[in-house]
Amino acid sequence: MTLSDEELAEELSDGVAVKAPSRVRVVAGRFFRSTQGRIGFAVLALMFLLAFAGPLVNRWSYTDKDFTAFMQPPSATHWFGTLQTGSDVFAVTLRGMQKSLIVGLLAALVSTALAAVVGAFAGYFRGWTERSLTWLTDLLLVLPAFLILAIISPLFGSGQWAVFVIMLALFLWMVTSKIVRGMAISLKEREFVQAARYMGVSPVRIIFRHVIPNLSSLLIVDATLNVSAAILTETSLSYFGFGIQPPDVSFGTLIADGSRTAVYAPWTFWFVAGLLVVTVLAVNLMGDALRDAFDPSAKRSR
Repeated sequence: MTLSDEELAEELSDGVAVKAPSRVRVVAGRFFRSTQGRIGFAVLALMFLLAFAGPLVNRWSYTDKDFTAFMQPPSATHWFGTLQTGSDVFAVTLRGMQKSLIVGLLAALVSTALAAVVGAFAGYFRGWTERSLTWLTDLLLVLPAFLILAIISPLFGSGQWAVFVIMLALFLWMVTSKIVRGMAISLKEREFVQAARYMGVSPVRIIFRHVIPNLSSLLIVDATLNVSAAILTETSLSYFGFGIQPPDVSFGTLIADGSRTAVYAPWTFWFVAGLLVVTVLAVNLMGDALRDAFDPSAKRSR
């Protein structure tokens, strides 16, 4: 049985039209098929919506003071109650959530980018470059990060939270950098990297065009998990007065203030503590789901 020219063209066109799904689509499909991925994404999206859209529906700003309501429990006027200063707990909690989310995201992005660059350069160039970068990585691993951040905390004055983000990111990248270095050593011997080298492509271009993109799955998962690590680190530092400085607020400063009155005025503590737990849990659920989406075999082995 033979096909006519029209039938043959139709068969060929049908074959060309069928394309393999992209890696992004495959990973996204696996991620949203997992229960923890859907829950984590939905909860985190809700937290962002609450943090940045919530102040628009509240009559109180985080800087406002209600001098007729000191330490009042939740009511129709003050949804989360008030503090000793008359500040609205709902307003200051959302302000603290905004700051903690921004600090966590930026610190995670900076630390992951730093880990990718340092690890890729160390694994690709080897020799003295690898020894120097490995020495720097090991040095930062043994330094007491909390103590150093506490010493330089005067630099994190009002309006200087960007400096705090950079310093926080400097102590989050070392372990990932070592993993990236090992994978870069392996990728250096792959055919596509050798072909680019033989074609005269510069080493720096090879690193940014071929090595780092092939580590994207690791880096995306690492960045996601670093968000929760950065939020918890910022909260711990701010709790002891070494992070975000007044008059600005964050989860840490609010928990520190609320812990003094948590026994007789629980609304000053438990709302912000609950939102911190929910946010970190959502980020961790997304990180686990992303890891399983990029590497389904890891999930099966567990």
